[in-house]
Amino acid sequence: MSDIIKLLPDHIANQIAAGEVIQRPASVIKELVENAIDANSDSIDVVVKNAGRTLLQVIDNGSGMSETDARMAFERHATSKVTSADDLFTLKTKGFRGEALASIAAIAHVHLITKQEQNQLATSIEIEGSKVISQEQIASKNGSSFSIKNLFYNVPARRNFLKSDTVEFGHIEEEFIRIALAHPELAFSLYHNESLCYKLPKANLRKRIVDLFGKNINDKLIQIDESTDIVEITGFVGKPEGAKKSRGEQYLFVNKRYFKDMYFNHAINSAYENLILPKTYVPYFLFFDVNPTSIDVNVHPTKTEIKFEEDKEIYAILKSTVKLGLGKFNIAPSLDFETETSFDIPYEMYNSIPTEPKISINPNYNPFKSETTNNSNGNFVKSGMSSAIKSAGFSNNDFKRTDWENFYEVTDDTISIQNKLEIPEQQISNDFIIKDNFIVTSSKSGLLFIHYKRAKQRIVYDEIMLTFVSKPLHSQQLLFPITFYCNNKTQLLWEENKPTLERMGFMWNRINEGLEMCGTPSELDFETVEETLQSISENLNSDTFDKSELAHQIALNISISVSRKKLSTSKENITDLIDKLFQSQEHQFAPNGKLIIETKSLNEFTQNF
Repeated sequence: MSDIIKLLPDHIANQIAAGEVIQRPASVIKELVENAIDANSDSIDVVVKNAGRTLLQVIDNGSGMSETDARMAFERHATSKVTSADDLFTLKTKGFRGEALASIAAIAHVHLITKQEQNQLATSIEIEGSKVISQEQIASKNGSSFSIKNLFYNVPARRNFLKSDTVEFGHIEEEFIRIALAHPELAFSLYHNESLCYKLPKANLRKRIVDLFGKNINDKLIQIDESTDIVEITGFVGKPEGAKKSRGEQYLFVNKRYFKDMYFNHAINSAYENLILPKTYVPYFLFFDVNPTSIDVNVHPTKTEIKFEEDKEIYAILKSTVKLGLGKFNIAPSLDFETETSFDIPYEMYNSIPTEPKISINPNYNPFKSETTNNSNGNFVKSGMSSAIKSAGFSNNDFKRTDWENFYEVTDDTISIQNKLEIPEQQISNDFIIKDNFIVTSSKSGLLFIHYKRAKQRIVYDEIMLTFVSKPLHSQQLLFPITFYCNNKTQLLWEENKPTLERMGFMWNRINEGLEMCGTPSELDFETVEETLQSISENLNSDTFDKSELAHQIALNISISVSRKKLSTSKENITDLIDKLFQSQEHQFAPNGKLIIETKSLNEFTQNF
């Protein structure tokens, strides 16, 4: 039998390596910018066209390469950072495998211009599909410029798997943000289709975070700083009130290298236990400084998964460090052992003379006899009634005699729901009790509990969607435009979905800091605009965002914001709200699927007696 194992040609081996290292245009940006950092650059410009399909360019002012190094850099496993196996465990640079440039050159048209300070001329090299097309000496400035054109031109299947320009540029932007956060001491810029997205001067970490994520985040950051023999942890975590429904703005770095780790993420979330709502997330920007010999970065081609030798110890340190940071800023409850252990008393009672409490006993009390009591405040309580009232979420003092008499027929032995009015199904009486989020009223079968905020959501949502189908929503023009601070990715998502958003009543102009809102849906007022804009942006940035569901999500966001307005307790307004609710075919549930109406039957109350 003849031999069947053969060595792969270099161009095929390079394409296979490219499949592992270069997943999409963002992978190219990551590799080239990291190389620029390793070249001791202090200013790096990134230029992108058509989300990287047409052009990806990285320009730096670093040390550059000699003519020989410029040619050798495109060979497989050619690197200046590893000379022995031991070097793999003491790495402090970004790249080290020597696969990136060879992989990129195998699937794109590459043009490199590089010059060292001591040389008069720069080296220019053009490569297509691993084949050197030209190499010459030209005049240029110090540093390197990599231009990558027509990515995946010879691998059409890979090119077809690329997503929309917005999605692909979103990945590029995310890689850019990760590197920019890790190196605030360097200046960065990002251009897309000749439009400046970010211009980041050299700064400290806090300023870099603000430059990337907007001014609003500045007041929501708490500084973290802890040093131990195992790890040094620095950076910022968010205040609980800054929690969002999406996981954006969560970054972990080790030795200035971005990484993902659900184990450490759990440690941070545990520190916020009982401080934030379930399924909400706070931003964090945390940097670990550890001995390079205690980690292994070579466990995944993208180098975002890292093995820690002392991960359990770091978990405990991380959790306690975040808790300590929250405690220092009075975010988390803490014990003060220096405070006097006496009870705090109200200010108005400081000068009053304590009096001995008096206990009054009714010698004629019979526990087996039902009694009706009516105190001086008009509070009405029937014995045996407390458990029924409490089970419905109320206390005895929440009701006056006149309230209960609208619902109950009082006899010597029982209290029964009045049904002698013969109220038809789904027809409501004109007597209401308002408690917390509920409207309580009588119905033919018992008591009707209506969650009025959810009822308002259903009404507003239905009105918006009914209008949206036939014509654009009315947009109220703002006398003083509102600035909504957001990053470039969010701005692009708003622009991409502009037809739907404008039909929903939102009008805006893009500015450097975010979006300048000139018009908003008439349902919103000044107090609810910011919350609605934030909710819509979180939906647009969500990994599960469905463009076909955008109108539904916006209507839901608006209805939730509107429902938070204080309910007018006039009988006319409540009657109007209930009438509109029952006109909806979906009056039983809010747009998010939560229950609006609950009926407590006579039998349920009878059992409590």
